[in-house]
Amino acid sequence: MKIKWLGLASFLITSDSGVKIITDPFDTGNGLSYDQITESADIVTVSHEHFDHNNVAAVEGNPQALRLGKPTEIKGVKFHSVASLHDDAGGRERGDNTIFCFEVDGIKFCHLGDLGHLPTDEQFKDIGPVDVLLAPVGGIYTVNAQVATQIAARLKPKVIIPMHYRDGRCNFPISEVGEFLEGKDNVTRRDDSEIELSRESLPDSTQIIVLKSAL
Repeated sequence: MKIKWLGLASFLITSDSGVKIITDPFDTGNGLSYDQITESADIVTVSHEHFDHNNVAAVEGNPQALRLGKPTEIKGVKFHSVASLHDDAGGRERGDNTIFCFEVDGIKFCHLGDLGHLPTDEQFKDIGPVDVLLAPVGGIYTVNAQVATQIAARLKPKVIIPMHYRDGRCNFPISEVGEFLEGKDNVTRRDDSEIELSRESLPDSTQIIVLKSAL
């Protein structure tokens, strides 16, 4: 299966059988200078209703949009969602957030959305085992590098792909990815936007993979 980082919190995940999932499709402007999303997908996950995460209309192919709800299976991919918050003030500042967990080709994904706090023990339990963690690290609007590190230490994924940080196309007043990477081992900075993974190719210990945005 393939994982392509489109930008911010948006990924295109394509299974070996061709099922396509896009997470948190963004609109542009207001600090985002990514190109518009033109990819097609079968399924879109939306962590919350902000412009930079809920632009389902941009995704081609008439996808089925998933928000917080009961566990479901679409085209052989099992999804479950975990209710959480967009801030550490009980949701009073930015509202709700949904964590999405799903399994593609035997690989368990967790997309944290714009999680703004350290999950509770019950939320960690609901997330369950994780192979690939898609984690915001920029702070301000999400957890910062330190809290993201705590979450990763608790979940112990095989692969972490950082997201929602300031780069050449995201000019939000948030941190760059380097703050999250500082002092960590097993870091790979890729010069492209896409990687291929299989259950058999997952590393024995946690590896951080930094991708370049495709858009």
